Amino acid sequence: MVSVGSILEGKVVSVMPFGAFVDIGNKQSGLVHISELSSRYVKDINDCVKKGDTVKVKVIKIDESGKISLSMKQAEEKKERAPRHRQENKGPIRPADIDWSASSSDSWSFEDKLSKFKQDSDEKMQTLRRNNDSKRSGGYSRKNTHSF
Repeated sequence: MVSVGSILEGKVVSVMPFGAFVDIGNKQSGLVHISELSSRYVKDINDCVKKGDTVKVKVIKIDESGKISLSMKQAEEKKERAPRHRQENKGPIRPADIDWSASSSDSWSFEDKLSKFKQDSDEKMQTLRRNNDSKRSGGYSRKNTHSF
């Protein structure tokens, strides 16, 4: 019996423009949607899989009619990411740039964390206001340039 979350090996039996049908044994097959083939963008499904390929899949959904949704992307083992170092003046911090495991603020109380958040937020809002104000004041102005 197949259950959601199980990782199986199967054989690609059919390739369509929207995904690949994979035989997972026990006379069962499921669909790997094109969005679940790879963690990278897939323009042509034939670049990823071909009929007859043996692939590793994860069961992500079984609907009430018994249709099985599979994912090759989620079946891939998660590789350890090398920590990214943010370069100065390269734009805003993205969640991927933050080391979430480093929690130096664990000993802080809720009020301390809230105060720090408010301070950071106020600083960011001041920076945004300054940037917007400088954009508004610079450049060509249409005020009082026409005499009627």
